[in-house]
Amino acid sequence: MADEVPKSKRRVRKESLKNKLDRLLNEYKNILIAKVDNVGSNQMQKVRIALRGKAELLMGKNTLWRKVIREHAANNPQLDALLPHVWGNIGFVFTNADLREVREIVLKNKVPAAAKSGSFAPIDVFIPPGPTGLDPGQTAFFQALNIATKIARGSIEIINQVHLIKKGDKVTSSHVALLTKLDIKPFFYGVVVEKVYEGGSVYSSNVLDLAPADLYAKFFAGVRKLAALSIAIGYPTIASLPHILGGGFRKLLAISLATNYEIKEAKLFKEAAAAGAAAAAAAPAAAGKDDKKGSAKAEAAPKAEEPEEEEDIGLGGGLFGDD
Repeated sequence: MADEVPKSKRRVRKESLKNKLDRLLNEYKNILIAKVDNVGSNQMQKVRIALRGKAELLMGKNTLWRKVIREHAANNPQLDALLPHVWGNIGFVFTNADLREVREIVLKNKVPAAAKSGSFAPIDVFIPPGPTGLDPGQTAFFQALNIATKIARGSIEIINQVHLIKKGDKVTSSHVALLTKLDIKPFFYGVVVEKVYEGGSVYSSNVLDLAPADLYAKFFAGVRKLAALSIAIGYPTIASLPHILGGGFRKLLAISLATNYEIKEAKLFKEAAAAGAAAAAAAPAAAGKDDKKGSAKAEAAPKAEEPEEEEDIGLGGGLFGDD
């Protein structure tokens, strides 16, 4: 029997990766699709260690990803939703744990990085005001970038905060030179979770930031808009049905209160209306009685005694007797 041709290392590695991917697709139901641009192997290892017991991170060739996913999609058609997102430098994080918790673990592992010429800024870059530690001979460099400076204590000092690079703008060589001189590393690179596969659907990872209360608020806001549209065009729907019934009941209640026609649902309102009318009628009468009582009390009140005028009393037996 002829000796078998030994497999190449590349083929062995591909088969090992395929077997691992087969196992992960069968074992886990949720997947985080992550971008791994500008991420080193040491940083990837730290992410894997942090995910132990909760999830598994797997990197591989996109062609192999697509092949294995198509094979599994024959038995699980929901996996077809992953295929449009298999492109670029990506990795898959397989998990059955809480998706928000796993994503936080992945995003937590970031390292500072210097700006690279030709790359696009992932965030806004600001230069803070204050001393730079550079000698006055480099003032022309700041002037070329339209950065206001002054000389203080033998070094260049930036007067105002400078918005050097806007998010999404291309980083130029001048930006890199300035940030290098100031020893500023403005960017943080790490694994970025962009999409989430769950239950056959793929959605943006930003959805994980929404709390249940936010989801309910968005849902009921849509229901209110649908109900308003249904009422405006006169087309009844489940959303508008409670409002239609409520409006009809208010009209029946108004008719019942305005006439002698009795309905069971209006009894309580009629009693309340009658009680309110009786109270309103009793209020003026009570006020009139109070006025009468007040005037009677005023009349009955004794008048203040006026001081009597003193009369001249004859002393009798005086020197001047009566004639």
